[in-house]
Amino acid sequence: MSSKVLLFINGQPPKSFPNVENYSLIACTDGAFHYLKEMGFPLDKLDFISGDFDSHSGADENVYEEKFIYTPDQDKTDFHKALEIISQKGFKNIDVLGASGGEQDHFLGNLTVAFSFKQSLNIKFYDEFSEYFFIPKNTTLNQVKNKMISLYPFPTAENVTTKGLNWSLNKGNLNITSRIGTRNFAVEDEVQVEYGDGDLLIFIGGSYL
Repeated sequence: MSSKVLLFINGQPPKSFPNVENYSLIACTDGAFHYLKEMGFPLDKLDFISGDFDSHSGADENVYEEKFIYTPDQDKTDFHKALEIISQKGFKNIDVLGASGGEQDHFLGNLTVAFSFKQSLNIKFYDEFSEYFFIPKNTTLNQVKNKMISLYPFPTAENVTTKGLNWSLNKGNLNITSRIGTRNFAVEDEVQVEYGDGDLLIFIGGSYL
């Protein structure tokens, strides 16, 4: 088993679940607990459920109360607090489901939270459309031929060079207010991305756990 974490948060529920045997720790925020229960997820596989429990209701949930971690800090989102717990437990690689969909301010907030942890945690988001995550300065993507690849500066990325994309960049600058690199696609099985100052968020279409 890998040392990866599977974390469910309270956005659009996933269409299906990955193999839980691939994870060393499985957790959810209190809002996500409801859709997991409704979708028949094996709740006994959850290692903890965290949040302020403003979404918690139902006596039948009390059977899992020993797994609750109460995090009442209103200055942080439930996602942020769950990442803190995971980090304290010594994990670094986290697959996140339920980050997009629904209210888009939550989606943008989730990206901002992930950005704040990018130096200490490797966070990958998955939804029904794509896999997306912040990439280091030198990144190689494998087995992506014909998949949509979008580069999104956060908020800027300088001297971006790509190899293996249909529309390549050669030391180009991306900026959230003027030029972004969305809706490209891979023409090679391997895609390489390099950049200098700034940060890049990458979306890989058609990927799922």
